Amino acid sequence: MSIPSQFDPKAVENKWYDYWMKNNYFHSEPDGRTPYTIVIPPPNVTGVLHMGHMLNNTIQDVLIRRARLKGFNACWVPGTDHASIATEAKVVAKLKAEGINKADLTREEFLKHAWEWTDKYGGVILDQLKKLGASCDWERTKFTMDPDMSASVIRSFVDLYNKGLIYRGYRMVNWDPEAKTTLSDEEVIYEERQGKLYHIKYRIEGTQEYITIATTRPETILGDTAICINPNDERYTHLQGKKAIVPIVNRVIPIIFDEYVDMEFGTGALKVTPAHDVNDKELGNKHNLEIIDIFNEDATLNSYGLHYAGKDRFVVRDEIAAELEAIGSLEKTETHLNKVGTSERTKAVIEPRLSDQWFLKMEELAKPAIKAVLESEEVKLYPSRFNNTYRHWMENIRDWNISRQLWWGQQIPAYFYGDGKEDFVVAETAEDALKLAKEKTGNTALTISDLKQDADALDTWFSSWLWPMSVFGGIMNPENEEFKYYYPTNDLVTGPDILFFWVARMIIAGYEYAGEKPFTNVYLTGLVRDSQRRKMSKSLGNSPDPLDLIDKFGADGVRVGLLLSASAGNDIMFDEELCNQGKGFANKIWNAFRLIKGWEVAEIAQPDHSAKAIAWYEAKLQKTLAQIEDDFEKYRISDALMAIYKLVWDDFCSWFLEMIKPAYQQPIDSATFAKAIELLEANLKLLHPFMPFLTEEIWQYIAERTPEEALIVATWPEQTPYDEKLLAEFDFAVDVIAGIRTIRKDKNIPFRDVIELKVVNGENASDYFDSIITKLGNVSSVEYVTATVSGALTFRVKSNEYFVPITGSVNIEEEIAKLEEELKYNQGFLKSVQSKLNNEKFMAGAPEKVVANERQKEADALAKIATIEQALASLR
Repeated sequence: MSIPSQFDPKAVENKWYDYWMKNNYFHSEPDGRTPYTIVIPPPNVTGVLHMGHMLNNTIQDVLIRRARLKGFNACWVPGTDHASIATEAKVVAKLKAEGINKADLTREEFLKHAWEWTDKYGGVILDQLKKLGASCDWERTKFTMDPDMSASVIRSFVDLYNKGLIYRGYRMVNWDPEAKTTLSDEEVIYEERQGKLYHIKYRIEGTQEYITIATTRPETILGDTAICINPNDERYTHLQGKKAIVPIVNRVIPIIFDEYVDMEFGTGALKVTPAHDVNDKELGNKHNLEIIDIFNEDATLNSYGLHYAGKDRFVVRDEIAAELEAIGSLEKTETHLNKVGTSERTKAVIEPRLSDQWFLKMEELAKPAIKAVLESEEVKLYPSRFNNTYRHWMENIRDWNISRQLWWGQQIPAYFYGDGKEDFVVAETAEDALKLAKEKTGNTALTISDLKQDADALDTWFSSWLWPMSVFGGIMNPENEEFKYYYPTNDLVTGPDILFFWVARMIIAGYEYAGEKPFTNVYLTGLVRDSQRRKMSKSLGNSPDPLDLIDKFGADGVRVGLLLSASAGNDIMFDEELCNQGKGFANKIWNAFRLIKGWEVAEIAQPDHSAKAIAWYEAKLQKTLAQIEDDFEKYRISDALMAIYKLVWDDFCSWFLEMIKPAYQQPIDSATFAKAIELLEANLKLLHPFMPFLTEEIWQYIAERTPEEALIVATWPEQTPYDEKLLAEFDFAVDVIAGIRTIRKDKNIPFRDVIELKVVNGENASDYFDSIITKLGNVSSVEYVTATVSGALTFRVKSNEYFVPITGSVNIEEEIAKLEEELKYNQGFLKSVQSKLNNEKFMAGAPEKVVANERQKEADALAKIATIEQALASLR
């Protein structure tokens, strides 16, 4: 079988992926082996592959492929998330483009469109992951809206409600006016924005006096129902019992007193709009204030907005400011920097809004999850610095708003049978709800048509927090064989940005439903940024298309490029050159393989240098294996790859192959060739998790393999003891070879010219690798002597002195002249340094670090002079 001269990723990637799929290597069923399980962080069904997905899924694939090689029953469950807000927004936009308004559709009609859209686009990102080489168990692919997954979510809701942990309440919530739904606190991103502070004058009723209020939102004066003042503020004590008139609307409102008000901010007086601010709502409850909601669900003004009704809030802000100025009620405006809440999904500015919503009590639920990470360490975060972030959020956790005003998602299983807020029952099915409603009311005449299910859907995260359990049927049937076998899972790889949204909540759910952790280790990746440290985004145009990168550099090259700089939790400064480096590494390995396979093999005696090279490389391989096992244990995936990279590039390609390479047009002995192939195969096993396509291609070229012998299911190299002393002796020999090569280069002695090497062995160094030195230095022999050799070029390795007798190609007089010039320079340098050290004033005033630096210079100069003098002595 002829070997192509170049490694062509395009020619092998589909071939081997299809081969792996055909032979079902990715699929797992419970058996007698120890399971190793990871569940994919399900990407949005709306999504396409981006650089963050590339990094995250490459790391997961490295872990799962290594587990497979180590003999575990490796199971990687893929899937997608229905992403309520994002998907519904895309479907609404699609319908709008077709002239269809969502409001004109029934829920069933809309969901039909949503499913059509999902069926058409939902599998795109999973297909793209295959291009990367992701070895997921595709037969287990799950979608958070699959019937069994939805049933798990509904059962969880009913269970938590029956335990008294879910309740319905009229609360101030975060409202996304673009998605037209509520959001949890964690889905609100606060951004600093430059705005204005408007100073508005409110006339005191029955007088010509005014009180000035500072606000960033003048449009909300239309919903003002009080002015609040700190009772300790002496400026306003005369206003006790008074009322004020809201400009434009001319509504008379009470002036109330409460220590909540900050006397130092603005004018020290606060307008109170209970329908549009969470703190104002608390003041409203405390002082029995009227609640006036001025906004529609899309943040346009409603009828309370008077002549501004129907206009957008930000348009109204400017128009109200202009009207206030026109009527003399705007005292002044000034620039003001404040934090504005925006939707994590749509980026719209959030509106606080009063609404009936469903909440999950979190304080008690969170306690086992706090203990698991911060006390018992049953769950470990990598890097551990995220423990502090986790602690802060978990110890300050709030009740979770789990309802969303959407149709795409699991519909809340609450059924209303009357007009009152408490006239509802919670059940998994309408039939069960009817039974409960009859029991609750005593009305046996009720029918299913009398029940009206809550129109809201559940928060998408309320679905995905069950993911490690629900993918194995652990909610609906916790005693099933697969759940008991695969759960808890082993590793979770995800980004720190969803540590709260997802990771913490999965831990909470695991202890609540299974009584144990959902996973043991959480590897938190960094964000992929560009070389200017900017977060990659389509809007900035700095995010390359991952599929274009794969097309250009090959999947293996991209994987290596990403992982070489991907230490846990640290952001990656991505540069395409990293992928080019990965491509270069693939080519280096391919060329090394071609070199070995190009040698003629003969049944001849094994040279000593080849036997020594094999002994050294086997020890080096074992030392590297021990290091990467430690790296994997500590989730230093980047360090593990770098160790393998150096082993293969430096030790195997640059040293080992050079040591065993036969002379020009000469054969290699069969024993060395067999060992070279064996060691290459060991390298391929270590590389396979990182570079699956290249390694499988070479593995299959080496010999004809049955499907049972494919690299993907080979056996990870076994750890054995290694000789550290042998490795140290080789490092010493490398320094000797470097010395020989330097002399050859400096003195223009061609490598084809054989030289002699004599050594005064002051270091008492081993002669074990002398045969390597003679081969790589083209040395006729290494002779150990007791005295300096005259008429020779010299170099030192530690306390050993090496002498290369001068041949006719070296001009001794020129060498002596060069060395004398170098000696003169170094003696002058030494004199200048010693003059400083002998200067009392310098020594008394110079910092200790500066003095130490000068002493080091003196020691270096003395050593250099001694070496030059010795070289001169050997030449004279």
